Amino acid sequence: MVEYDSALLDRTFGALADPTRRRILAQLAEGEDCVTALAGPHAMSLAAVSKHLIVLEKAGLVKRERRGRVHSLTLEAGPMEEALAWISRYRKFWEGNLDQFEQYLEKLQTKEKNDDCE
Repeated sequence: MVEYDSALLDRTFGALADPTRRRILAQLAEGEDCVTALAGPHAMSLAAVSKHLIVLEKAGLVKRERRGRVHSLTLEAGPMEEALAWISRYRKFWEGNLDQFEQYLEKLQTKEKNDDCE
């Protein structure tokens, strides 16, 4: 069984739970950006966006670099890879269950056809 870092997963999923933070990550997927530019599309104060950025930083999803007064941020996908691995483990479980369910439905349909022909 694969072991996962529970604290890392908690921080990652906690950070991803907020739609504003997901939109910020989508912006950063396009490339590095400064705090002011990241705040632009959001209907909130610069301070509120900064709080979201701190959550993303603590989760390890963004990296901040200071160049004088300008704070530039970049996307760090590592924690999302861990979350994807965790989700993939359960995806295999659900796909297996869905395959079994599909087989069951096919049996029912075949039985119904046979009952109708009698």
